[in-house]
Amino acid sequence: MARDSGRRMGRRAVLRGSAAASAALTLPSVAPAAPAQALSGRPNARWGVQVGDVTTSSGLVWVRSDRPARMIVETAATESFSRPHRWHGPVVGPGTDFTGRTALRGLPSGSQVHYRVLLADPDDPRRTGEPVHGTFRTVSARRREGVRFVWSGDLAGQGWGINPDHGGFRIFEEMRRRDPDFFLCSGDNIYADGPLAESVTLPDGSTWRNVVTPEKTKVAESLDEFRGAFRYNLLDTALRRFHSQVPVISQWDDHEVLNNWYPGEILTDARYTEKNVDVLAARARRAFAEYSPVGTLRPDAQGRVYRVLRHGPLLDVFVLDCRAYRDANSPGRQPENTQGILGAEQLAWLKRELSRSRAVWKVIACDMPLGLVVPDGTTAIEGVAQGDPGVPLGRELQLADLLRHIKHRKITGTVWLTADVHYTSAQHYDPARAAFKDFAPFWEFVSGPLNAGAYPALKLDGTFGPEQPFVKAPPRANVGPAEGFQFYGEVDIDGDSGEMTVRLCEDGAAVLYTKVLRPGLVGQ
Repeated sequence: MARDSGRRMGRRAVLRGSAAASAALTLPSVAPAAPAQALSGRPNARWGVQVGDVTTSSGLVWVRSDRPARMIVETAATESFSRPHRWHGPVVGPGTDFTGRTALRGLPSGSQVHYRVLLADPDDPRRTGEPVHGTFRTVSARRREGVRFVWSGDLAGQGWGINPDHGGFRIFEEMRRRDPDFFLCSGDNIYADGPLAESVTLPDGSTWRNVVTPEKTKVAESLDEFRGAFRYNLLDTALRRFHSQVPVISQWDDHEVLNNWYPGEILTDARYTEKNVDVLAARARRAFAEYSPVGTLRPDAQGRVYRVLRHGPLLDVFVLDCRAYRDANSPGRQPENTQGILGAEQLAWLKRELSRSRAVWKVIACDMPLGLVVPDGTTAIEGVAQGDPGVPLGRELQLADLLRHIKHRKITGTVWLTADVHYTSAQHYDPARAAFKDFAPFWEFVSGPLNAGAYPALKLDGTFGPEQPFVKAPPRANVGPAEGFQFYGEVDIDGDSGEMTVRLCEDGAAVLYTKVLRPGLVGQ
């Protein structure tokens, strides 16, 4: 890969130093969300820092305080912080669960940015807590730098939470060591519908022990319970260290609210006292906005998840929202369907932005797979594919419309990345094998979970001609992290050739499958 060797070595040194600083951020088993009036001393940022939606000249820094505080960010070109630039952020308080974000603008392109977040007493700005350090690299406008990123999803699901004996969320430490430019979280950042028990008996008779907080002992219904699910994940040292060094692109899927939800749904689940999913989704969206470094979201739950992130001449990342605009889950056999999983407005936006993109590669970050049949109960379908290999029906009609647009506008370099199904696989879609033929061949790659139950592979739907050259999945449902089957993917785009190398990886540093894609080619 044609990266500047000095830059890479310099960044590795940064990562080592920041890792040591971040490792010092230790939290108790149960992090208090105590009211500010019950606390003494100086403001504390025990939940670490995050950076998101980084561009050539900007980034969004996130922090959480343990009490009302003024957020201050200092940036510098070196770890010594000589002549730092200071950014005054918001006063964080109970209205946002003491979280805050500060936009850094006017940063130099392709540069390593060192930053530290200070939390100051609003009544006495001289009283600040210990700074929390991080680093990130702004996007380079020069092609030769190349791009490397990792992606996955599904964290703390199916009863598998933070187990210190297992190394906690140890897969994040492995991904950090791969030195990515950013992490694409493909959804299921939390499992709001997944309570945790203190212990789980494993098939071999041993015991998996979870760290448990009060909010994680039941399904999330109140705003505070949704917030608590996000705070729970930040108890993990490896995740906080990862966040301090790797920018994130966040999207959501179903478990930020509850399994397989759709707008307008009314629950029959006895665990819930609030049956209106729209009410739950509004609370979940607010918590997601508060705990994610996403510029298009605001803590009042307005704004949108779908957006495009531009990473120089080589890459544009199109982040989709397959939850907030979808139609109701059904058998998916309708001969007409305009809503699909994206809704009409988001589909029009995606077509328009894909047509405008001049990047070599257009990664479509979709929180649901396309050709895998994902069921919802015994008759309904959760995803796009519905198991009928014939002409498009139901939500497949919207996908057919999009794929036709990509072909007719001669948009090249589209690659789909997703998680959701809790195993890893590669699918190649080709009209020569398909019932619907008016599209250009493309690839879809699936990865995950990060730390959750793994599940057997799903069947393929032949409507768009998928072929699966690789899949790794367990033979039974809800296989826990102690037995393996925890996955992430890596994408490496070479600055000289423009080639994209996709690797499907398993926790333990094993590369399971590699595919090299050449720019501008159709049907590869």
